[in-house]
Amino acid sequence: MAHRGPRLKVVRRLGTVLPGLTRKESDRKPYPPGQHGQSRTRRRKSDYRVQLEEKQKVRYHYGVTESQLRRYFARATREPGVTGDALFAMLERRLDNVVFRLGFAPTIPAARQLVSHGHVKVNGKRVNRPAFLVDPGEAIALDARARIMPSVVESVEHGPQVKLPSYLELDPDDKYTGRVISTPSRPDVPFIVDQAAIVEFYAK
Repeated sequence: MAHRGPRLKVVRRLGTVLPGLTRKESDRKPYPPGQHGQSRTRRRKSDYRVQLEEKQKVRYHYGVTESQLRRYFARATREPGVTGDALFAMLERRLDNVVFRLGFAPTIPAARQLVSHGHVKVNGKRVNRPAFLVDPGEAIALDARARIMPSVVESVEHGPQVKLPSYLELDPDDKYTGRVISTPSRPDVPFIVDQAAIVEFYAK
């Protein structure tokens, strides 16, 4: 299941800001949680540990389960081109992520709730599956109920938490509507991650 524990501890443990998971940053405590977090003599990480942590970054940021991520990876291996690029292109196309990247919600968990509660339409049709993959050319819009929710209004007025990616555009006449204009590319991923380590982890 998706992560439901303290989100800032995850950010501190993995040492990377994960904007999809939380708006909070670990600047005040830039070391891992726990009694040994501040130790200067931490052991060198094994290759497996590095690969595991890179994979966990992806899981926590996008809010997917281990089984979901494995299925995405298996599908990515069948796509032409670089497997890692194909993996991230699919994850970025998830409807909950698109809603987040458009700035309709402050985090992916908040975007997932909007989708699950039926507040999001794709090409005018209500879609309540967060894992729905949005294709280039499709429009994403919030319904009338969502447009008066204080949390949604605040998010939209604030704008996207991270820079609007190249594969999305907001409707200049309707700030609650956006569109996927191309396939996501690797530079669109908004956090630091070693995709080669993830491929190595699942290729074993």
